[in-house]
Amino acid sequence: MSQTLFEKIWEKHVVDTLPDGTTQVYIDRLFCHEVTSPQAFAGLKKRGLEPFRPERVTCMPDHNIPTLHQNLPIEDPVSKKQVDTLEENAKYFGLTYYGLLSPKNGIIHVVGPETGLTQPGMTIVCGDSHTSTHGAMGAIAFGIGTSEVEMTLATQCLMQNKPKTMRIKVDGKLRPGVTAKDIALYIISKMTTGGATGYFVEYAGEAIRNTTMEERLTICNLSIEMGARGGMIAPDEVTFAYLKGREYAPKGEEWEKALAYWRTLYSDPDAVFDKEVVFRAEDIEPMVTYGTNPGMGMGIREKIPALETIDEAGQTSYRKSLHYMGFTAGESVLGKPIDYVFIGSCTNGRIEDFRAFASLVKGRKKSPKVIAWLVPGSWQVEKQIREEGLDKVFEEAGFQLRQPGCSACLAMNDDKVPAGKYAVSTSNRNFEGRQGPGARTILAGPLVAAAAAVTGVITDPRELL
Repeated sequence: MSQTLFEKIWEKHVVDTLPDGTTQVYIDRLFCHEVTSPQAFAGLKKRGLEPFRPERVTCMPDHNIPTLHQNLPIEDPVSKKQVDTLEENAKYFGLTYYGLLSPKNGIIHVVGPETGLTQPGMTIVCGDSHTSTHGAMGAIAFGIGTSEVEMTLATQCLMQNKPKTMRIKVDGKLRPGVTAKDIALYIISKMTTGGATGYFVEYAGEAIRNTTMEERLTICNLSIEMGARGGMIAPDEVTFAYLKGREYAPKGEEWEKALAYWRTLYSDPDAVFDKEVVFRAEDIEPMVTYGTNPGMGMGIREKIPALETIDEAGQTSYRKSLHYMGFTAGESVLGKPIDYVFIGSCTNGRIEDFRAFASLVKGRKKSPKVIAWLVPGSWQVEKQIREEGLDKVFEEAGFQLRQPGCSACLAMNDDKVPAGKYAVSTSNRNFEGRQGPGARTILAGPLVAAAAAVTGVITDPRELL
């Protein structure tokens, strides 16, 4: 019987199905960070339980850590408490822990793929919505709540309702200056923030097949922003070449055995999806958001939609969103002055993102009006930046490279955008206050961020390439 990629992996991990249809699913890997794990560990202690398969659990702090002076104690008492608690819990239960300054520390959704902890065919969970990132390697990966973190620790299983399946195809070839982030923001702008609710999405089509592994990680990272349970891309030679030789990837005969299985992980030609959507790559240009959710996006040369184009039920929230951002329906955002630029996060904190940023700022100078935060997604990325000499490019252009962490993606650490200020951000969410109380966030890819950083205003990067 023909199956989708999702169905092949899901069925292989079904432990039991209850009379009401709820599925008990085996989980191959649990990632734990400091924000959503304390209550889960406390629940284990209270019940006198041990993690069922501790070798399947990896812990590291990322949300609360500073991106400067990580060798010093964390100043914020709440952040320090959360980071310290994760370390204590990992030691107490004998779990793998990569703490501050560990060469394997970083954003958990960056470290997983780059170390080979993430592999095709796996089921992967974390108490973080952007766990969907790992699906780029042909895995079923999704975010869970704290009580589910506890359940996974105790049993290595989860109770889940099987989601519906959706395939989103992007056919054709991308135009110059268009990045994977633009693909994702374009899809979300068309699907809306609820358009994939209840579905697990598989991305396919020529434009997707032609992406690099890191670009795929960016696309799958943003799946949750259109309501999807997760996103995935069938593993292929791009995936296998990326994985080979990484620390936790299989070696020798085990590699060949794994590779034979991974090559079976694709949707059968006549597999039936619950929903299919097709987009044209040629229709995508560099994207920016203008509102307060990731679905409020447009091509950088387009104008903010007029109020009458918004359905009546959404007009009140639309007005509120534009008021918060200080924008007006029908206007262009090109030339709008900006105050901050942030490149990093689990969306765009990988080496290819910094290469793209460097390609545009090289030979130019940072605008004196802009404060820029360049934050690698991991110490491995930081090492690559220095080995490739990108840090010198940044320094000559007036930028400072910071230390790894979630940084300005969310206001849980020192990197907060002040109220009323505009930030062009390569992160994943532009909700009110997401980057700091009153902060105004414009989501974009690394090229748009670089163009804004050197001009001080929102600029089409294709003018500078």
